[in-house]
Amino acid sequence: MPEPGAPRRTPQGVPYADLQHIVNADGQHLFCRYWEPEGPPRALVFVAHGAGEHCGPYDEIGQTLKEQSLLVFAHDHVGHGQSEGDRMNIKDFQVFVRDSLQHIDLMKGRHPDLPIFIIGHSMGGAISILTACERPHDFAGVALIAPMVKMNPESATPFKVFLAKILNHMVPSLSLGSIESKWVSRDQKQVEAYDNDELNYHGGLRVSFGMQLMGAVARIEREVPAITWPFLLLHGDDDKLCDIRGSQMMFDMAQSTDKKIKVYDGAYHALHHELPETVAAVLKEVTGWISERLTGSPSQGS
Repeated sequence: MPEPGAPRRTPQGVPYADLQHIVNADGQHLFCRYWEPEGPPRALVFVAHGAGEHCGPYDEIGQTLKEQSLLVFAHDHVGHGQSEGDRMNIKDFQVFVRDSLQHIDLMKGRHPDLPIFIIGHSMGGAISILTACERPHDFAGVALIAPMVKMNPESATPFKVFLAKILNHMVPSLSLGSIESKWVSRDQKQVEAYDNDELNYHGGLRVSFGMQLMGAVARIEREVPAITWPFLLLHGDDDKLCDIRGSQMMFDMAQSTDKKIKVYDGAYHALHHELPETVAAVLKEVTGWISERLTGSPSQGS
C-alpha cells in the first residue's frame, strides 16, 4: 500500500497524476485511453478488453473508428495492465461491469446527446453483454469479437467444474494454468507481440478467477433469451479459447430483431490481431455495422 499522502502509482511505478484515469467505487485507479476525432463526434464507443490483457492493443480499432468521427474510450480493468488491483483476481465479476458503467456514464455526461456503442472481446465480450443487460435501452448496439459466452468444453467438463468449486473453498489462489498464447492468433508476429507485452498477465489463472468467469457465463446464459438490443457477433471457427457455440447460442436465442453473426474460416481467437486480411475484414465489418446504425439502414442476419 502507498504511504499516506504519497502519489498513487500504477503497478509499473508511473504516477496516476501523469496519466488519464478514473477512480472506481472501491477507490482503485483505472488507467484510461481515449481516441478523440478532430471534429464533433457522431457517437461514443466503449471498448472492453479481455482477460489478462489491457486496452493498449485496441489502438488500431480506436484509430480506425476515430477516423469515422467516433469518440472511442477504454480502461484497463481492475487487476489488469496499468490499473490498480491484485493481478487477475476479482472479488466479484460484477466489479468489471460496474466500472464499465461508471466510465460510460462519465462520457455520457460529457456528451449527453450521442448514441453509445460497446465493443467487447473475449472476457470483455462477457462484460459488454452484462453491461448492456443492466441498461438494455441505453445502447445503440454491441459488437462482440469472440465473446466469452460459453466455457470451453475441454476446460469446463462437469468433473473439472466440480473440482474447481471444491478447490475454490480450500485454495482459491491455486493456479489452473496460463492462457496459451499460440491460440491467440495465426499470425506469429501477433503471438510474439502478445508474449513480449509486459502489460499482459502471463501467470496462471487462479481457481477463484476461473469461478468468477464461470459465474459470469452462467449469468449470460440466463440473460440471453431476454436480450432485445442490437448486436454483432464475430467469431473464428478455430477459436480454442472461447467456444464459438456460445456465439451461435446467443444469436439463435436472443430476441433481438437487429442481430448479425459472421464466422471467419480458420481464424483463431483475437480476430483484431489475426492475419492481415482477417484484421482488415473485421475492422471493416465493425466500422460498417456501427455506421449503418447511425444512418438508420441496418442489414441483418448471418
